[in-house]
Amino acid sequence: MPRTDVTAMPFAKVYSLLVAKAERKGRTREEVNQVTTWLTGYTPEELAGLEQSDTSYGDFFRNAPAMNPDRMLITGKICGIRVEEIEDQLMRDIRYLDKLVDELAKGKTMEKILW
Repeated sequence: MPRTDVTAMPFAKVYSLLVAKAERKGRTREEVNQVTTWLTGYTPEELAGLEQSDTSYGDFFRNAPAMNPDRMLITGKICGIRVEEIEDQLMRDIRYLDKLVDELAKGKTMEKILW
């Protein structure tokens, strides 16, 4: 079975999976929204609108209003790969969000996650 390119997947589907992962660990959609807005510059209202659209996950990142320059300080492994070593910038940005949600799911405080 061929692998699906995550950048072509609908934003709404991928984002709902991130929210579900956090909620399974006792975190909230609002917390996922908070780390997402910190990373991308979207407002919570814009996120809600994007969840109702057919925007792809790749376009969500490509069209982000203000990617946080501090995202480059995010380090660690996600899916066995060090995020800071991912060469493709779009894929690195996608993995940054994965890493932030993973940190939420691990129980870290918002202050530790977002500095």
